[in-house]
Amino acid sequence: MNDNYTNQINTIVSEVKKAVIGKDTIIIKVLLAILCKGHVLIEDIPGVGKTTLALAFSKALSLEHNRMQFTPDVLPSDVTGFNIYNKKTGSFEFRCGAAFCNLFLADEINRTSSKTQSALLELMEEKSISVDGTTYRLPDPYTVIATQNPIGSAGTHSLPDSQLDRFMIKLSMGYPDFSGEINILKAKYNSNPLDNVNPVANASFITALQDYISDIYVDDRIYEYIVALSAATRNHPMVKLGVSPRGTLALMQIAKGIAVIMGRDYVIPDDISYICADVFCHRIMLNSKAKLSDITAEAVIAEILRTVPVPGISSSSR
Repeated sequence: MNDNYTNQINTIVSEVKKAVIGKDTIIIKVLLAILCKGHVLIEDIPGVGKTTLALAFSKALSLEHNRMQFTPDVLPSDVTGFNIYNKKTGSFEFRCGAAFCNLFLADEINRTSSKTQSALLELMEEKSISVDGTTYRLPDPYTVIATQNPIGSAGTHSLPDSQLDRFMIKLSMGYPDFSGEINILKAKYNSNPLDNVNPVANASFITALQDYISDIYVDDRIYEYIVALSAATRNHPMVKLGVSPRGTLALMQIAKGIAVIMGRDYVIPDDISYICADVFCHRIMLNSKAKLSDITAEAVIAEILRTVPVPGISSSSR
């Protein structure tokens, strides 16, 4: 196991914690998604620090970032870019859109039109953008952190299932606890906590760590466990649409990241159970029976984790 990676990950978390107070678990999960080449959807009420979280990561990781406030008048070309005619050269020139960066913050993504939302489909899956028949590669590493407000539906456009499936994890920050909110007041008494976040990594380090995580060992029994969990969502009596193979792959990849954070070079079942709900809940569609019974996606995933047999692999197995 490369101890340098583990120490550096802890350093990154410590820097982000300077600006995002009392949300250590959320910080770790967002970092996991970035290190595992995934995207993050944060659904929460305004004012709990979603934007601050993204900006803190961009600063700590020395990543180029862009923020776009998604409103009904935002066009797909604002995101992807467009060709414009240059009279001097007599040719068209490409102007990059907001998505050309390492960390793209899509604020209130459900406030824009479905047409503009669809502009994100290719860049989230292929890490590229196609305009007028030409494909442009996005820089490495590349992550989308999108936010949406679940309160109030006026003027919103729900993300289609195909787009939700492209987010590796979906999180909710929630209100800070009592002591955490006091610490937020003290931290912002006469300064901006983001000013205290120092760059402690860079793009080349992140890409090297991403490659390292991809090579983490996964036992055949772990593969079977992950597939069994996915299959259970497809056969559950309260589920209309279960987890896709993309979701199965996402769970495997982010479990590798958890292993690295925990100082291991192999995955154990606890890595799966720790993150399973964050990977699966937004990928399943409950049926009418579940809705009438007030059963949530979280409850379904919790039941599946209790009932699917866990392979006998522990941290002392290797």
